[in-house]
Amino acid sequence: MTRVVLPPHLRTLAHVDGELELKVETPVTQGSVLDALEAKYPMLRGTIRDHVTQLRRPMVRFFACGEDLSHESPDAPLPDAIAKGSEPFVIIGAIAGG
Repeated sequence: MTRVVLPPHLRTLAHVDGELELKVETPVTQGSVLDALEAKYPMLRGTIRDHVTQLRRPMVRFFACGEDLSHESPDAPLPDAIAKGSEPFVIIGAIAGG
């Protein structure tokens, strides 16, 4: 099982508390994790990635094993620790201001 951590506002939208566990098709990639997340929680469609292009929304960041993977290809395999569930895939809503 792949572990996913959502930002508080998306946990509220999905009606979940804490970390999620998802069965993700292999190879485990950003795209396959988001596909599994949106399949289980359809109310999240369009909040993390664009409906049409399927690209990450600008104010959303992805982290795995302490690394920012936001600009990596959605089809690039995630680290083994994510695929095995020993580390979570973390989705963060960036904050901007002036």
